[in-house]
Amino acid sequence: VQLQASGGGLVQAGGSLRLSCAPSGRTFSTNVMAWFRQAPGKEREFVSAITWSGGNTLYADSVKGRFTISRDNAKNTVYLQMNSLKAEDTAVYYCAADSKGKILIMIMSARRYDYWGQGTLVTVSS
Repeated sequence: VQLQASGGGLVQAGGSLRLSCAPSGRTFSTNVMAWFRQAPGKEREFVSAITWSGGNTLYADSVKGRFTISRDNAKNTVYLQMNSLKAEDTAVYYCAADSKGKILIMIMSARRYDYWGQGTLVTVSS
């Protein structure tokens, strides 16, 4: 089972992009899906997450008000709408899925997620 992330690209500051992530191959039960990102020379950081059943969302302070996470349960797909992009948003974006309901691990922790996508590059030019 893999997660396929897409939608990255080159955009000018102030522009928008929409990332998508869906599993390929066998489907699986999903509790939480999330987006993380890793900029060159930096550690991977949490961006946003959504619970699959209730649709509750969580955002990093750095993207709050600019990014919106959503899901399509029928397609088992999660989206990340990114508006008002800044140069500091430049990174490889990874989607991740928690299929085991590791409720004792914080949603913002990468350790919670057992499936990861290959990453999609977002480059924001200033």
